[in-house]
Amino acid sequence: MEITLYILGSLTLIFSILPLIRQDFWTFRVFEYPRIQKLALAILWLLLYFLFAFPAGIWLNFMAVAIAITAICLLFQILPFTPLAKKQVLGTKETDEDNSLAVMISNVYEDNDNYQGCIQVVKSNNADLVLLLETDHQWAKKTEVLDQDYPHQIKVPIDNTYGMLMFSKYPLKDSKVEYLVEEEIPSIHTKIELPSGQLVQVYAVHPTPPVPNENPRSTERDKELLLVAERAKNCELPVIVIGDLNDVAWSYTTDLFLKMSKLLDPRRGRGFYNTFHAKHPLMQFPLDHAFISAHFKLISLRKLDNFNSDHYPIFVHLQYAPQNEDQQEDNQLEATAEDKEVAQEKKTADTSD
Repeated sequence: MEITLYILGSLTLIFSILPLIRQDFWTFRVFEYPRIQKLALAILWLLLYFLFAFPAGIWLNFMAVAIAITAICLLFQILPFTPLAKKQVLGTKETDEDNSLAVMISNVYEDNDNYQGCIQVVKSNNADLVLLLETDHQWAKKTEVLDQDYPHQIKVPIDNTYGMLMFSKYPLKDSKVEYLVEEEIPSIHTKIELPSGQLVQVYAVHPTPPVPNENPRSTERDKELLLVAERAKNCELPVIVIGDLNDVAWSYTTDLFLKMSKLLDPRRGRGFYNTFHAKHPLMQFPLDHAFISAHFKLISLRKLDNFNSDHYPIFVHLQYAPQNEDQQEDNQLEATAEDKEVAQEKKTADTSD
């Protein structure tokens, strides 16, 4: 049992320490994802230690202290994403339909051919704005039926798992498709006009993840997110950033994004809402996001039915009211001088390799 504990304990500590090293290579960044799993592994280790090895030798006892400290740190890191923490976005039950916006975000998984399942989820949830990701030309063709309910569209089908289809019931204005960092990785920048006439700036993004078969580093992802954060902060309109960010809600980069953009995360104080991987219950992470400016309160947030994708769709229903900004400004994360320096370095990073 001691050998098992040494091996399991060493892996737990290595997986927990690697993300603390601020390097962009995937080996360091990918271990930010399984924070819940690392906490479970640390708790399991401590249970095995007390049940089968305690009292033990000095080195195993030293490992027990290290893992206990690790478990406490991990617990505090995920606590903001549980109902025990303060809600970053306030909830509301008052709905002004002329100023509310329901958004559905879904990474469909490009090789998935359950087009009808996707269409059914869209129709049954009746969002005002729908963003479908990983959509190639076949997905664009098979979802054309949605044009009937969503007269305003921005379609960027690409056969590289980074295509985007945006459907809207409300008018879209000043729409642009931009390739902020990588030539084949688009983002959609548009304004949506609510029934009241209020304009809302929407940024839809899907940067590459730091994994070996996609991109061996997080440099491109981080740069794109922080360039969008800068635009969001400087925008005079209410802002929503939506998409599969290929980053977990609790990562250093997502924290930095929120600090630099002054946007809010409706997950905080409510739950994990893990959206990936839909087919592996023990390895799920919150990768699909809707970050919003302080102008909005939250009516509802939920995961939707999966239709054979590797992601669950996520649905967020927002209420816009001008007074919300004053009520929620204190909930914004504050950037330190070091944060600003790091953000500037990431925004200007060389991604030409």
